[in-house]
Amino acid sequence: MAQFDVFKNRNTSTRKIYPLLLDVQHPVLDSLSTRIVIPLARTRTHPSLSMEVLAPVVQFDEEIFVLMTPQISAIPARSLQEPVGSLAECRTEIIAALDFAFTGY
Repeated sequence: MAQFDVFKNRNTSTRKIYPLLLDVQHPVLDSLSTRIVIPLARTRTHPSLSMEVLAPVVQFDEEIFVLMTPQISAIPARSLQEPVGSLAECRTEIIAALDFAFTGY
């Protein structure tokens, strides 16, 4: 798995709200049985959470999503199948959101 790969959310209880998951874990930790992910929500689902730094808006597959950084979590790596794409081009915004969540800067 590559950092910033995007996966379909296979969890039936959350995939309607968060259809995609962004893998933010660095490959140096590939031996772990879990992956750190940030859910992606469609902007029409959570428009008030479109905070510029903490929850940036990104485009993926011709749709607009909000990076739900406050919802970051670890999930079993086996629950992620084949990636459906990547948000590597949004690396700066993703790292800024993580930095803001952990440091406040």
